[in-house]
Amino acid sequence: MRLSVSATVFLAVIILVRLSRRTEARTRNDERVTAISCVVFGVLIAATPWGQAILRLVGVLTTAAH
Repeated sequence: MRLSVSATVFLAVIILVRLSRRTEARTRNDERVTAISCVVFGVLIAATPWGQAILRLVGVLTTAAH
């Protein structure tokens, strides 16, 4: 689990750096890499307790929205 959390933090930093760039400067390839990174980030964080807490919070918010 420790490796998963370390990879998640590293990937989160990469995503933040990539998203901080101006939208006009991105190519389609850049957008694809960012999207794939975000999906992998979601998969890695889902296994952590923090990811489970986010999942519960989103579930509560969606229930409250109905």
